[in-house]
Amino acid sequence: MPQIAPPSRRLSRNPVTATLRTVFRVVCGVVIVLDELVRPLYRPLIRRIAALQLMQAFEAWIGRRSPYAVLVLIGVPYVVVEPLKFLALIGIANGHGTMGTLVFLLANLVSFVLIERIFTAGRGQLMTLRPMAWLIETAGAVRASVVGWLRLAELKARLRVLARWARLHLR
Repeated sequence: MPQIAPPSRRLSRNPVTATLRTVFRVVCGVVIVLDELVRPLYRPLIRRIAALQLMQAFEAWIGRRSPYAVLVLIGVPYVVVEPLKFLALIGIANGHGTMGTLVFLLANLVSFVLIERIFTAGRGQLMTLRPMAWLIETAGAVRASVVGWLRLAELKARLRVLARWARLHLR
């Protein structure tokens, strides 16, 4: 009886699938690089917000929810915020630069703060769901791989040195 190759091997020979995988990897790489470079800018804000008693009570409340409730709590803001970002970009393209930019920045702030806090507080529950555990672990591995491959820690250190030099010499 002839053996059938596993689906992943058959898919890798398909040029459309290979192209889509490459595009997906490039997009993921760009998103990860941008996130790593912008993260130092919003990290202090997230720390301050996380230190608020109201946020700590909210996170404790999330920690007591079921895994599916946490999934919904992440999904609702995500479903609202992501289309808002797209609409803001359309607004900018249609000549509403100030309003579009403000909406885009606000949507990103909500995304960074609210969704990240909900994820952080509910990560334990989400890890009890097999598909979510796989997704979280895979995303973490991909992120670590891209960060290591691009040596982003080195790049960020060089950018910090350049920023210090610019502050000292461009005054």
